[in-house]
Amino acid sequence: MKRNFMFTSESVTEGHPDKLCDRISDAIVDRFLRHDPYTRVITECAVSTAIVFIAARFESDALVDFTKIARQTIEQVGYEQPSFSAKTCSIVTSLKELPPTENRYLDETNMSAEEIEQITVKNQATVFGFACNQTPVLMPLPIWLAHELVKRLTQVRVDKILPYLTPDGKTQVGVEYRDRQPQRIHSITVIASQNPLSHSHSPDLKQLEQDLRETVIDPVFENQTIKPDENTKIFINPDGPLIIGGPAAHSGMTGRKNAIDTYGEYSRHSGAALSGKDPTRIDRVGAYAARYAAKNVVAAGLADECEVQLSYSLGLSRPVSIEVETFGTGKIGEEEIKVLLEKHFDFRLAGIIKQFNLRFLPSLLKGGFYKKLAAYGHVGRTDIGLVPWEETDKVALLEDLVSSAV
Repeated sequence: MKRNFMFTSESVTEGHPDKLCDRISDAIVDRFLRHDPYTRVITECAVSTAIVFIAARFESDALVDFTKIARQTIEQVGYEQPSFSAKTCSIVTSLKELPPTENRYLDETNMSAEEIEQITVKNQATVFGFACNQTPVLMPLPIWLAHELVKRLTQVRVDKILPYLTPDGKTQVGVEYRDRQPQRIHSITVIASQNPLSHSHSPDLKQLEQDLRETVIDPVFENQTIKPDENTKIFINPDGPLIIGGPAAHSGMTGRKNAIDTYGEYSRHSGAALSGKDPTRIDRVGAYAARYAAKNVVAAGLADECEVQLSYSLGLSRPVSIEVETFGTGKIGEEEIKVLLEKHFDFRLAGIIKQFNLRFLPSLLKGGFYKKLAAYGHVGRTDIGLVPWEETDKVALLEDLVSSAV
């Protein structure tokens, strides 16, 4: 296992075409669940120049206007270009209403442990959760910094600090590690799209670099423990100007940014998309449960790094396997941690839905819930209010169990 290395992660703004598709898909999920929390829905989206395609399969009592939600989302993200805007883009839908299923209205919040055991998963999946002590939110530093940069890039556009920016943008941060701990910032890349029709002068690359350094990079790193140094490589639109960007420049699709949604490739992640699915999909909510377990393990001091793998098979309520990897940082054995997780964490589908209240979060939080996860990560979030799998409420229990066993 490498102890000294350099690792790079990237993130994208909510206006990146893939993220726009994730946001539209999760906005539809939010709308369904807000009006019918027992909805089953899978929705996917694709965008290109002047067109949006939405495919969905659903079983619900709610009436949802897919086209209206898509246009609202595009407008909220900020696309007002002749080549792609909420008002002028064409929207094509392929919708299929599913036949009624037995026991669709079962409420997990009132289920006993025996009843939860009877609820099986309807798809097979292997999901991963990860946590490490590199940041206060127990996320790997490269992806966390990449997210902070794209959030700031969006903010300076929305606040009209840099009014010539358009919604599409990307960042990349490389971090050098010594003994598996971050030591210095190796490189920073920021790619920002510009509007040539902006009322203010669209800057040349030299001015763009200065603007982004002063308004995006410097503020993000101002309070960081590890900052760029004189040898840090900083690239601003290294391939030249990106005019307009967005769907007019490159197409997008739901579920193509799994690494950005999770751990920036520092840890493994599932191949299944997280966005566009209701809470009965174990390939979505299982990833949240795995993150919750890994985060509590690290927060309790049982390891500096922890990856939890859960594998589910069709027709079973529990994972067929639970695996733990601590990368040589565990304070107790990985098998011991695995036993603790099996005994004190509920990885059953209905148990996850019950503990995290996943059916009702869209109606409890203003502006929906799942669409807020669609950009800037499904894990490690502290900026959108309640995210139940980010809680560390099992720490005291784990500490007590370990201390009593010593």
